[in-house]
Parts: sequence; structure tokens; C-alpha cells
Amino acid sequence: MRRVCYSVASSLDGCIAGPHDEFDWIEVDPEIDFGALFRRFDTVLLGRKSYEAARRQGSGVMPGLTAYVFSNTLRPEDCVDAKLARDPGETVRALKNQPGKDIWLFGGGSLFNSLLGMGLVDEVQVAFVPVLLGGGRPLLEAPADRTSLQLRKHTLYPKTGTVLLDYDVVKR
Repeated sequence: MRRVCYSVASSLDGCIAGPHDEFDWIEVDPEIDFGALFRRFDTVLLGRKSYEAARRQGSGVMPGLTAYVFSNTLRPEDCVDAKLARDPGETVRALKNQPGKDIWLFGGGSLFNSLLGMGLVDEVQVAFVPVLLGGGRPLLEAPADRTSLQLRKHTLYPKTGTVLLDYDVVKR
């Protein structure tokens, strides 16, 4: 069965986007192997806000990955490079049972909260960037159920001070 991995960058104070939804604070470490990250997945899941932010970047959502956008307000014609989905639980359960690579839960906090609450997230991978934002979009939006995690791997990137933590979600 395919695994859903929430892979995200966070400030040390637990924000995945700044107070104005900015992410210019994320310093890309030259030692991080983004090629390996992308090769692990063939599908990416995004909430509406993350999708719209990716589209503003101009290069499409995630080249080479099948993208699913979860929104109740977007129309199919608004998602030219992604598949629009309304029901996260139904869609993700079906995707997990299909053959393929793992599934990247890219963003955002609301979608992560929903899927985590449904027991559909298998891994949490957080790259903690050494910056304090003082506010912004939290890693996990409240309210949320308590979820235990089991550390699988940790990596320190000394050039930027970024720490990557890989956890398995402990299933209830």
C-alpha cells in the first residue's frame, strides 16, 4: 500500500508560512537532495491555498507528479494542471490502494489536519529552518487530535542549520 508523507518546511516556532503567507524565509540548503525527494513520489496532494501559491510561481504545480487539489470553491477549469477533488478521505483512500509510488502531502495545514484526523497520514517529514517568524500558518492547525510520532531518521545540514526530522505516524 502506498504511504502518504507530509513533507514540509517549518520555522522553529512551528509555522509553514509567514504572517502574510510568505515563504521567502525558507533557505534552500545545497546539500538537500531534492531529486531523491521527487523520485520517491508520483502523486502530490495540495489544499487550495497551496495550489494557488504554486500556480503564482508560474512553473506549474509539480512537474512530473500527478497533482490533486482539494477545494470546495475551485472549479475543474481552475485546475488546468491538477485534478480537482472535493472529498479528501475518499480520494486519498482510493489513491493509497492504487499501485504507484508514495504520495506527497505538500500542503497545507488544513489538509494535513483533516487527513491526519482520518488516519491517512503515514509519515511526517519536517525540515526545521533556523528562523523565528513570530506568527503565520501553523504546521498543524487547531483544533487537532493528539498524534504520536516515532522518529525514524534525523539529518543536520550544517551549512544552513536546517534539521530534517523523519517520523512515522503511530497508528491508533
